[in-house]
Amino acid sequence: MEKELGLDGLGDLALHIILSKLTPSDTARVSCVSRRLGVSASEESLWAQFCSQDLHLSSPQDHHGNPLPSFKVAYQLWREAFSMYPWPLVTRVKRCWDKLKKWLSNNFPEAEATLRRGASESDIERLQTLLRVKLPLPTRLLYRFHDGQEVVDDKENSRRAVGSSLGIIGGYSFYNHLVNVCLLPISQVIVGTREVIRDLGFSSSSKYVILAASSAYGQKVFFLNCTNGQLYVGTRNLPTDEEMIPCVPSALIRSVHNLHGDQQQDAMLLWLEEHGHRLENGIIKIRKEQGVRSINLFPEAPPLCSTAVTNGVQVRASAVFVPEFTDLQNEAEKYMFAYSIRMWLLPEGCVTNGMTFGSCQLNRRHWIIRANEDIISDFIAEGVIGKFPLLHPGEDEFVYQSCAPLPSSSGSIEGSFTFVPGSVLRSIIDATTTLSRSKNKMNYSAIAYAGILFASFQDSCIIFSSNRLADPKGCPFEAEVAMFPLQKPDYVF
Repeated sequence: MEKELGLDGLGDLALHIILSKLTPSDTARVSCVSRRLGVSASEESLWAQFCSQDLHLSSPQDHHGNPLPSFKVAYQLWREAFSMYPWPLVTRVKRCWDKLKKWLSNNFPEAEATLRRGASESDIERLQTLLRVKLPLPTRLLYRFHDGQEVVDDKENSRRAVGSSLGIIGGYSFYNHLVNVCLLPISQVIVGTREVIRDLGFSSSSKYVILAASSAYGQKVFFLNCTNGQLYVGTRNLPTDEEMIPCVPSALIRSVHNLHGDQQQDAMLLWLEEHGHRLENGIIKIRKEQGVRSINLFPEAPPLCSTAVTNGVQVRASAVFVPEFTDLQNEAEKYMFAYSIRMWLLPEGCVTNGMTFGSCQLNRRHWIIRANEDIISDFIAEGVIGKFPLLHPGEDEFVYQSCAPLPSSSGSIEGSFTFVPGSVLRSIIDATTTLSRSKNKMNYSAIAYAGILFASFQDSCIIFSSNRLADPKGCPFEAEVAMFPLQKPDYVF
């Protein structure tokens, strides 16, 4: 009669293979069966595998990044530190932060340095007590890993998480409007939420808390609804009507307060995961403007960014939804979009009619703007935002931003720029007139140049009349601006 072979009778390699197929919890139970199994179940290579699979740890450390003597100790401490949370949610939140921090480390280390040490459970309990809310589980965990950002505002020489270019969510600029969104630490969540309740008239029982903001709490503010787990951003009508827009598809939010199962996901977690995906895939990138680096939310990849090359002139164009200037009560101009145009002369120069030129200058623009499929604007005007960029081969891109309101949540812009090989003369003459229109609340100033009249409006710049060619080298040509979408996205940043 053959004798049954137990686990104790297996060779070390076979036993290791079997144990590696178990979960960490089952491995811990097996270690209690016998002394030999206890030794095998404590092998460092086995717990290194568990730490790698669950926590993506390459070295033993705790959740604050402090080194530990072994992977087994590391795994045990991680489980103890987050024992009140579903373990699958803990590992998911860690993956979210790991992805963001890896990208920041490689591309924007100065922003990564602003991430604060994780909050304690007592910090979170204090927030919940003072604001009379119960944070969704995923958001609690996000703060356990990192308590928002701490950045230095050079103007005030003080530490605060707003008013900086180092926001890990990023932003955009057009005309004199600049936003850059930071994640707020718990201390500023408390202060900011109380200010909103006081200044905007929110009910103290509204269950909203501010988790992210730009510059000042009144400019661009993101609110988490602690009851349903949705994240909202304020519109132009936030101060008067508490108008907000959801930032994440509501159908994806579930089980935000459920301590059991593995399906918990609130808007904050989904939002940060989507942001990490966009960064990782190059949809948005770092851009340097006036010597300052920041995460720029204008898309850099198709289909959200269009690219066209005509006679050596490359034009890239993309748009971003601007919720803080959106007015859902204005049927004619309900949704606001900012767009960014980047033009560049290729190193080989401007090539037209078989001839190569060392420069070309923008003269006019032609825009066709659509709401859905309907053309709502088709116009030709001179220059862009009062400028006539002169391009030379291989120089940095000329970049400008503008904006366009739409009555619908989707549309598009396409058109062209007229370039002249050589250059165009414009000289200022001493004549300035200030005008105003009170009827439509649009103020503008008109400045007379050599044969040109500029009218600079609040949100646009239109140029009338004509100009004189100073040193044209060839015939004007149209540089295409390929169609790019204006689209309110599912995820609003």
